[in-house]
Amino acid sequence: MRFPLIQADAERVPLGAGCADLVISEYGASVWCDPYQWIPEAARLLRPGGRLVFLAQSSLARLCMPGRGSAAYRLVRDLFGLHRVVRRGTSGVEYQLFTLPHGDWIRLMAGCGLIVEDLIEVQVPRGATRNDFPEFPDEWVRRWPTEEVWLERRSTRAGR
Repeated sequence: MRFPLIQADAERVPLGAGCADLVISEYGASVWCDPYQWIPEAARLLRPGGRLVFLAQSSLARLCMPGRGSAAYRLVRDLFGLHRVVRRGTSGVEYQLFTLPHGDWIRLMAGCGLIVEDLIEVQVPRGATRNDFPEFPDEWVRRWPTEEVWLERRSTRAGR
């Protein structure tokens, strides 16, 4: 079996519509690109019945992340209007991340002809000794999800 791997701007992929059975973003487009741009583009690429799978930081995690430093044990951002999050890294460089409240994600995907099949809020396994997210204290990741896995399917209905 042959399949091409393509590196491209997720908001403007140089492939034809309906060319893919599976589109995956593991902390790529789902974090660094505007969802109002890359979700419609991912949907465009999918054949009817094709699947979109993406991993992202959880909405709760983003709500607890201040502009700099470790995650707080309280909400520090507003849920309503959540979209572009600006943070300053440990080096002092400012960067942006994107996320949406769950309802906005679902409405966006439905508007693009995607059907949400599952949303998994990843729980750290009991006894885990490694934390890959230094901005989230160990106690934080044991209590709340830092990651979400979204699984969608492209509608097979005409016009969607």
